[in-house]
Amino acid sequence: MGKSKTNKFRRPQFNAEGLSVTAVKEVEEDHDEVCDGVDSPAGELLEKLQSPSADVREFACASISRLVQQSQTIPGFLQRDAVRRLGPLLLDRSLAVRETATGALRNLSACGGHEVCEDMVKQDVMTPLTALLRECCAGFETNDALSLKGQKNTVEDVANEAVNLLWNLCESSSQALSMFNKAGILDVILQCLERHTHNIKLALSAAHCLHTVTEDNAELLCSMNNAVLGTLESVLLSSQADMAHTLLRTLAAGSVWNLKSSLPTARQAQTLNALMATLSQCLELDAGTLIPQLRQAEVARSATASEAGNMEDHQAAAGNMAVEEMDEEEGVEPRTNGKATKIDKDFSDLLPRGKEELREATALLTAQQTSLEIIVNMCCSDDPSDDEWEEASSSDESEMCPDGLSEGNTSLLSPLCLSAEVHGALINHNIPEKVLKKTQFPSSEAMDVCRHNPTWKMLMKKMHRVQYRALTCLHNMLSTMDAESLGGAAALQAVAQHLSTLVFSAPDIPKEEEFLEAVTSAMRSLLQIIAYMKIPQCMTPQQLMSLSEAATCCDVVSVRVNALAILGITGSTLAKEKRTAETLQMIGSALLQVATKDANLVVCGEALDALFDVFADGDEAERAAENINLLSALKALQPVFKAKVIELQPITRNSLYAFFMQHTVVICLIAVSCPLLYVLCLQIRKEGKGKYSPEQLCVLDNIKVNLRRFIGYLETVVKK
Repeated sequence: MGKSKTNKFRRPQFNAEGLSVTAVKEVEEDHDEVCDGVDSPAGELLEKLQSPSADVREFACASISRLVQQSQTIPGFLQRDAVRRLGPLLLDRSLAVRETATGALRNLSACGGHEVCEDMVKQDVMTPLTALLRECCAGFETNDALSLKGQKNTVEDVANEAVNLLWNLCESSSQALSMFNKAGILDVILQCLERHTHNIKLALSAAHCLHTVTEDNAELLCSMNNAVLGTLESVLLSSQADMAHTLLRTLAAGSVWNLKSSLPTARQAQTLNALMATLSQCLELDAGTLIPQLRQAEVARSATASEAGNMEDHQAAAGNMAVEEMDEEEGVEPRTNGKATKIDKDFSDLLPRGKEELREATALLTAQQTSLEIIVNMCCSDDPSDDEWEEASSSDESEMCPDGLSEGNTSLLSPLCLSAEVHGALINHNIPEKVLKKTQFPSSEAMDVCRHNPTWKMLMKKMHRVQYRALTCLHNMLSTMDAESLGGAAALQAVAQHLSTLVFSAPDIPKEEEFLEAVTSAMRSLLQIIAYMKIPQCMTPQQLMSLSEAATCCDVVSVRVNALAILGITGSTLAKEKRTAETLQMIGSALLQVATKDANLVVCGEALDALFDVFADGDEAERAAENINLLSALKALQPVFKAKVIELQPITRNSLYAFFMQHTVVICLIAVSCPLLYVLCLQIRKEGKGKYSPEQLCVLDNIKVNLRRFIGYLETVVKK
């Protein structure tokens, strides 16, 4: 329906175990005994939190930390007030207890999901967590002195658990984010980030957290100053070449982009250049080559390891079985308004010692995925507010653009309106070319390496996800950059050939939902440009029909919508050519079937919109429309579609006013002035928003009007 929407990515929710090294062995030994039941272990372990023995408290926290990774145990702990019991232990006199207690809450927040995080914040977990973070940062210098004596780096281990807990809470709870802003915790996170020369693990956790809390956080922008930006810039300019620092710089780049509006004018160009250079350098790395090399290095190291080292690897492999099982739970939540809210679990903290090469590979793929998501957001226009859509949909007869927006409603980052600075930086660092390269299927050699090693197998999904993000990034760039910037007609034809190879080279079209969503979005944007520029393209209508058939079986609405839009673009192009009636008839029949039978009204609306495009004009289109009885089919469909749209249409102040004006002025005045009645209207409007977004309702209303007009047009064609 109109222009394809650009996608915007939100940061993933973090998930990791959070066990201290000393507690892991004890938990492993007693795990079977603890898991004999669900209720009794929860009660017993929570009672042990009050023990005068620090060792008992530490063991109880570590046991809880492990148990809450099993989702069925979480209600039992929550019912017994686990959060309030664990909270005070964040400030326990024993640092080991602090670490394991924070790890237990970290796991509870990660494995419990958004509702559990909200509940934890309501139970005031942020108060002891804030105090713990400040105490940890105050103890960093003392901790450095202890480290020189060879003692355990306990304070920074506790800080790492605390930062990860904070990250989870702020990712899932707006209240936690508000408390983060008001408590001034930003300076604490920056202190942890500045430890990157001493403790990359802690710095990475801080960078992840900072990347999350700076996204769409206008309140935090008031706290920005030169010191904050200076810290981020110093990270961007660091020169360490390992993958952990590559990921660190990428996350810092994401935070800088989130804070772009607070950048001093004099530093914008320099900072943007450093940011883009970081993303470019990350994307230059070839995972297909590096992952086999890292695996070979691990094999070589293992071959020379001592017997004790071999035993450690054996224990590590056992630990990684849990990592692998949890990695299979990765997924994507339902998308709304064209944005993806991911459950994208990062298990790098779970990897045991002795797996340095696997850590490097994981950091590489995470860095590349994050880089692509940042570029996606650079090329993504902000969604209009509910009020803007309400005004746009206030009249059935209003004239709108194809995407439902009025002519005067434009966005700073609307298509072909990227700022000159961002546009120039993308081109100067060859970002489009590097993104296109990442859209290729993962290297077969790298996939084989991971497929044949249990502990590396989890990287297969990560490699595919880099490809999916690259395809989404390509879609957004095609939607927001002009053709010449992308290389002109020849380059666009090459991109079309490449996408055709991805989709049609195998005997069957890939059915992976994330791939289909990303590749159909990219194809839709590309075909729109090709059609506008009248460039010949290599995909045949028959191929696109086969893609459409595969897409209609997909549960993801956006995949079906993209496939229908592709058919509409193809059909409207063919309608201008000779001897295409038969193909148009095939496309029209497919679109009619979807418009009539699909259960989702947005998909039905997209099918109708595509029909309007295909059969809008031309002798071939008229002949095809007659052959498939398009007029009678649409006449039969119109009252059904209209009734469904009216049923969903939210009641607003304007529409309520218009309704009562048709009956009596007195009632109208009461409706406008009575607060109770208006509150009722807002409640009805809220219920109407349940399944469809304001944008979708607006566009559906527009299609309802266009359907009536299109039927009138077909009737005039028949009378000729």
